[in-house]
Order: sequence, then C-alpha cells, then structure tokens
Amino acid sequence: MAIVGGGFAGSILAQIARRLGHRVLLVERERHPRFVIGESSTPVANLLLEELGDRYDLPHLRTLSKWGSWQETHPEIACGIKRGFSFYHHTAGQPWSDTPSRSRQLLVAASPSEAIADTHWYRPDFDAFLFAEAGRLGVDTHESTELEPPHFSGDAVHLRGRGPEGPFHASARLLIDASGPRGFLHRSLGLADATPESHRGTESIFTHFTNVPRWADLHPPAGTPPFPPDDAALHHVWDDGWIWVLRFNNGITSAGFARKRRTNTGNSPASEWHEHLQRFPALAEAFRGSEPIRTFTHLPQLAFRTAQCAGPRWAMLPIAAGFVDPLLSTGFPLTLLGIERLARLLESGIPDDLTTYGDSVLADLDITFDLIGALYRVMPDFDTFRDLTMLYFTAAIHTETLRRLGRPTASNGFLMRAHPDFGPGLRQCLARAGREPGQATREVIQRLIEPFNLAGLASPPKHHWYGCDAADLYAAAPRIPATPDEITAMLHRAGFTS
Repeated sequence: MAIVGGGFAGSILAQIARRLGHRVLLVERERHPRFVIGESSTPVANLLLEELGDRYDLPHLRTLSKWGSWQETHPEIACGIKRGFSFYHHTAGQPWSDTPSRSRQLLVAASPSEAIADTHWYRPDFDAFLFAEAGRLGVDTHESTELEPPHFSGDAVHLRGRGPEGPFHASARLLIDASGPRGFLHRSLGLADATPESHRGTESIFTHFTNVPRWADLHPPAGTPPFPPDDAALHHVWDDGWIWVLRFNNGITSAGFARKRRTNTGNSPASEWHEHLQRFPALAEAFRGSEPIRTFTHLPQLAFRTAQCAGPRWAMLPIAAGFVDPLLSTGFPLTLLGIERLARLLESGIPDDLTTYGDSVLADLDITFDLIGALYRVMPDFDTFRDLTMLYFTAAIHTETLRRLGRPTASNGFLMRAHPDFGPGLRQCLARAGREPGQATREVIQRLIEPFNLAGLASPPKHHWYGCDAADLYAAAPRIPATPDEITAMLHRAGFTS
C-alpha cells in the first residue's frame, strides 16, 4: 500500500500497516522538519494513541500520549503541557476584567496532574520523529518527492513523479491520502468542494512567536484555578472570532486567530495581525514584546470538506478529507479515529470496499462543522457559548470514560453523534443555537447533558472552573453504569490521583 503525506497521520498509519505485515510506501512532498499548523491534543486523542500503540506493538505511541512519559523518554522532541482548555471573553475597545462569578471565563481540566497531562505537539519535531520511526520499522520512506496524479488500472494504483534522485515510480494495491486539506487526491481526482456555506467565510492568520507573556501573569486569577490557565489550549474569544495560544517547552508559542472574513484591506498578514490586536487592549498587552520567528501565514478560507473521501483502491484520512477550525482541538481525535478504522480493516488484508469508512469520516466531519458553526453564531453571547461547549466536553469525557472501562464506543461516532439519545438531542441543540433566545437554548442543553454528565459540568457552584475530581465520577457512576470498584480500577490504570 502507498501513503501520500508524511506528517504524523501518514507516519502512524504506515507504522501500523507495517506491523500488520504489509509492504508500505510513504511519500512526503516536503522535507522534515517543516512547519505545520495543528498542534493541540486532547484526552480522547491521547487515549487513541495509547490504544494504537498497545494493539499494534508501537510502544513509542504510548509514551508520547502523556506529558510525564513523553518527558521521561523523549525530552528531545519539543512539546507543550496541556492541562485543559482555557477561555476568556473580550469586548472590542474595552480592557479585560471579570466578575466574582467568573462570567467572562471558562476553565475545563483535562487531567488532574502534570504526569498524565495532554500535550501540544511541536509538529516539526513530532512529525520528523514519527516519519523516521516509520523508516526504522521497514516502511519505504521518500521525502522531497512531487507526485503526478495517480493512474488506476485494474487492482493497482500507479504513482509517478520526481524525487531528489530523479524520476520516481511505484505501484500499490491501495492508496491512502494523508497530505492535508485540499491535498493530493482531492486535487488529482478533481473532487468537488463540499465545504458548508456557513464556513466559507472564516479566515485565519497565524505563526510562531517567542517572548509571549503568560496571561495569568498579566491577569492573576482570583482564587486557585484547577490548572495554570496558560498550561492549556488558551482561547481568547470575541464577537466574531478567537485567538489561540499554545506554549511549547522550547520557548516557542503558537498563536493565531480565526475570524469571520472581512473585506480585503490590502494589508499584509502581519499588519492584519497587529491591527486586529489593537482592537482589544488586553490582547495587545498579551503580545507586547513578542516576536514572530517566521512569516505569518494567511488562510483566506480556513474550513474545507471534500465531497468524497473513499473509492475503489483509495481513501483519505480525515486530515485530508476536511478541516473545520482549531476551536476545541477536534482535528487530532478525528484523524486518529480514522486511523483506527482503517487499521482495523487492514488487519484482514487490503480492503476492496471503503465506502463505510468514507461515510463515517464525512459524518464525523459534518457533526463537527455543526458544532463549530453553532459556537461561532453565539460568540457574542458568551453565556450560551460556554454552555454550548458543554456538549463537546460531555461527549468527550463520556467517550473517554467508556473506552477506559472497555465498553464499546465505535458505533457512537465522534461527539456521540450516532448515540440513540444523545445524537438527536445534540443536533437539536446545535440547530437552535444562535437562532433562538439564549436562555431557551441553554435550558435544552442542560436537559440533554444531564444523563451523560460525568464531570460535574455546568454546576453553578463551580463558577465555570471545572477540575478533574474523582468524586464527580464516582457520583455519576450509575449513569455509565459502573460500580465504584470498576471506577477505582479505571482511575488506577489511567494514573489518576484524586
């Protein structure tokens, strides 16, 4: 089989396929290390790394699934610690401040300690390591290789192009595209762009910086938060967009904004970045003295979805089939779920029919588009925005818990979209958001999440700070259902300390 795209996704699938005894070709257009956007992992993504590592005898995947084990085994691979998700709401022209009830912020923990914390992947190091690891396992790896459109003939796919040493050609029984949005197969096959109209107007500008001040140093939290707000996926949200801030342990910070596209001003991306910061005094302060270490990248249309992602002898990983938005860090779990699905098919040989796989990938992307679209619609109403994120966190925590308990979850899909009760309710909430009064939408959300809420989310006494508290899980055990002994054993396996 052949895989086009030597980022983390293509390299992980190549390693799995090699462990299963397949001959594997992995082709990368650029040369490692290279800059790539998409850096923040999540508990479900890291759990998938653990499970893939265990199932296919790839122990390095398990060590890279937690901050603690990563630092013990591969400190040379830069990354950032991610204890959770931090959100702060801003109003243009006004300094940032908050109320005693913390009404302009939201903190949701993803781990109780640094040892088992999630991570931000510094992609130049992370992707280069996994690509090299694929080669070490016997994958035929090629960098700096530009391919022509593939030729399908009978039961084979023929690839031609040019690499550093001259003409390149190869044949395979299956072609997997892991080259990213609007990538190799989307272009080569002339597939239609099926990006939802509501997402075609979102743009992004981003780069890497040094010397970015810590938000908590500029605005010390009142009280003791469940985790340091900067050791997280930090989101600054306003009426029509948001900024991400992700810190790595090599002194580099990834930052950028995603916003509803404005009329072309003719400004450079760097000028647009600085001009936008000046609209928000606290954000201008948050980047004062910071220095970009590479040119700004401007994506005039951030979102993308292909119309088809599988066919005879070919398939796309989710990373190539579509991209929604960095909000809530959905990209990694979507892609790793796709890798898991393809890996299960490869266990029985090279599959002929990938229709079901393709349908699942696009269905997962579509529910993510619905979620992110609803969040954008309610950004001016931060109370509703905050409650709407509870749908994501409820589904993610419920899915992670079931997987750690060994319960089947695959049929539920991403965000539990196919769950017989949660799925229809989720779609109802997302359809209402921003189109009906916020209070009515929030009440519907509260009723929906109540039977699935395992972490005390949306609890008024917590005032929008949600830590990882074992007591919440024990109290919610009947909702799973699970016994206290089962919960205790699961927490022990996960390295959780209450």
